Amino acid sequence: MSSPLPEFQRFQYAFAAHLRDPYSSPCPVGVETHRMAVYTRLVYNNLESFLLPCFPVLREVLGTQQWARLVRSFLATHGSRSPFFRQIPDEFIQFLQTEEAVPATYPPFLLELAHYEWIELVLSISSRVPDWEAIEPEGDLLLHRPVLNPVLANLSYRWPVHRIGQGEVQPATTHLLVFRGPSDEVQFTEINAYTARLINLLESGEYSGQAALEIVAEESNHPMPQLVIKGGLDIMHDLQARGALLGVMKPVISLLGAPPETWDNPD
Repeated sequence: MSSPLPEFQRFQYAFAAHLRDPYSSPCPVGVETHRMAVYTRLVYNNLESFLLPCFPVLREVLGTQQWARLVRSFLATHGSRSPFFRQIPDEFIQFLQTEEAVPATYPPFLLELAHYEWIELVLSISSRVPDWEAIEPEGDLLLHRPVLNPVLANLSYRWPVHRIGQGEVQPATTHLLVFRGPSDEVQFTEINAYTARLINLLESGEYSGQAALEIVAEESNHPMPQLVIKGGLDIMHDLQARGALLGVMKPVISLLGAPPETWDNPD
């Protein structure tokens, strides 16, 4: 049998439990309730201060009471795996994805709206950078393999999350392209299903622009595939102008396949 915890540790556990859930965990013996209330308020306000900048629309849509109830449930029940304050929004998203975290009376789009707001933070602090040594900005987008911005998310939602908060919304499949632009600003663009599929194929790095667009044309059963390819090329050029697409992958030249005059001179 394990030894009972020392009294000071039992006090610490009781203290922390009350801080996290003052409504269900009693105030530790020997601590005045009004003094403990100061600590519980500070802990809640500090946690909320890391959430509000990331989820302003969610807070507005829910209102004061529902928002506070959700944050208090997060504080009381979620075991965070990261010690960093900047990752509190990440932990909040994980909490919302757990079973029964969100009451049935809350809006059905809550998780998707939260994810939509959270992704801006994720991309804004991403440390990914393009490998420009492997990219040819002026390359042929059809002939070669296009290279997407490494700080990019190709998202699909069941709700028009970018319009929530602007009035009543109805369920509607929504595709959004989110990326960090050349000036480090995060841009959101609504795209259609065909563009979303094209980007999905390009993300693999396996297809030339021509091959990816031929797949899109085949899957869409378009009667004139060449129109799909022409329109898709225009889309890729637009994405490149805006910084979502960076160019094409430089071809790897094998020494064995290079012409003799490019070989190193053994002399």
